[in-house]
Amino acid sequence: MFIGHFGVGLAAKKVTPAVSLGTLFLSAQFLDLLWPSLLLLGVEHVAIDPGNTKLTPLNFVSYPYSHSLIMVCIWGTLLGGAHWIVKREVKAAIIIGGLVVSHWVLDLLVHRPDLPLHLGESPLFGFGLWNSIFGTLLLEGGIFISGVILYLRATKANNRSGLIGFWALIGFLLLIYAGNVLGPPPPDTGAIAWIGQLQWLFVLWAYWVDKNRTAS
Repeated sequence: MFIGHFGVGLAAKKVTPAVSLGTLFLSAQFLDLLWPSLLLLGVEHVAIDPGNTKLTPLNFVSYPYSHSLIMVCIWGTLLGGAHWIVKREVKAAIIIGGLVVSHWVLDLLVHRPDLPLHLGESPLFGFGLWNSIFGTLLLEGGIFISGVILYLRATKANNRSGLIGFWALIGFLLLIYAGNVLGPPPPDTGAIAWIGQLQWLFVLWAYWVDKNRTAS
């Protein structure tokens, strides 16, 4: 699950127009923004295993701090709470926390059973939609397209940066997704972690785009 998470962030702009798209992207993709750093620190582990599922060559060996349900709820509470402390916006804080948790829910649909409920020895869950390329593309594509439509209904461009910058962001997300689906497996786990850090670019890009658009 990649563009599906960004699609949820885009859609959330419709119900939280005062919150920047950058913050919504940060919340919806927070688990995968945290995960690469934990890989580099050796706290969590992944293996390259082509054929693990039809859509990804990655075997998520251990990632309880970023992807166990109990920690996801804690991260969501922390992000939502931080927003409330700064902005005193209860509704927005709840939605931000909900976006963090939505990541686990969407991952649950596509992952094979590798998502833990809690730290330590835990049962693992996942419905395995990644074993159907068509099903995964239909789900992720549907969420992403819906998110784009809702974001466009919620905002309008103030200038060329708000227009071209937005569509460039959408196009780049789709390009990265196509590379993930069609490209070869990564050379090693270190490359996975460092490439994963580049996702912060999408958050910063979204902040810039949103500054050049206003609620419609």
